[in-house]
Amino acid sequence: MKIAIHGRDFKSVYIPSVQLIFNKLQKYGTELLLNQGYASILQKNGIETGPHHLFNTRHELDADLVISLGGDGTLLETVTYVAEKETPILGINIGRLGFLATTSNDQIDSALAQVMEGYYEHDCRTLVRLESDCNLFQGLNFGLNEFTILKRDTSSMIVVHTYIDGEYLNSYWADGLIVATPTGSTGYSLSCGGPVVLPDSKNFIISPVSPHNLNVRPMVVSDTSVISFEIEGRSNNFLVSLDSRSETVDAGVQLAVRKEDFQVKLVKLNGYNFLNTLRSKLNWGYDIRN
Repeated sequence: MKIAIHGRDFKSVYIPSVQLIFNKLQKYGTELLLNQGYASILQKNGIETGPHHLFNTRHELDADLVISLGGDGTLLETVTYVAEKETPILGINIGRLGFLATTSNDQIDSALAQVMEGYYEHDCRTLVRLESDCNLFQGLNFGLNEFTILKRDTSSMIVVHTYIDGEYLNSYWADGLIVATPTGSTGYSLSCGGPVVLPDSKNFIISPVSPHNLNVRPMVVSDTSVISFEIEGRSNNFLVSLDSRSETVDAGVQLAVRKEDFQVKLVKLNGYNFLNTLRSKLNWGYDIRN
């Protein structure tokens, strides 16, 4: 099996876990493909990777499986390398959150064994695609969590005129507007009062950021919709973002989002349950009296 690995820098406490992963992969006789930047990080931390090839762009990534070593932010980066290839991604959590990178340190042995034996399923996740009349994000115009329109740091609020399939929905007077996928419903959208939506729901969530009209609430719409925007404000430019990537756009730019034609395939191991992850990460049912 040919396995590609992408990751970020990590704390020294995780060195034994990272080394264990490479020891196991060598034992299984896998062909390794390492992200070039991550290979330098591994070398700096004294990790023995064994024989491997390097990749630096998504066009150079050719593997049967991709392992993301880090937290959810690392996995979001990994998605940009996989893109339309839809290569399965196994997220091993050596980060802080773990909504997406759900395999913990104590599960590394069993996770790699299941993967090598093919005992896993694909957890297919919807992506949001940005379309505009200018070149944004260097062709990586998709996101797993959300698309966001935001005011610049020093500017006053903006007005986002929003349309669904060409029909006027609302003018949001706010600091910004989020269009989240079901996967992104537990991210930025949630912190802005949006609902939690199950990953296999076929929806987008439109959530205003700090709206200046308290009657405005998040809204769930079909992911077959095309959502378009016109932006006004005192500033001549605004920020747009896809997950953790952002760019500045000028006023008057044409923006619309829809469901991407391809999906992300997360590796779903035996025993994984999204509801268990939800309760654990959000501390549902936790009471200091218990």
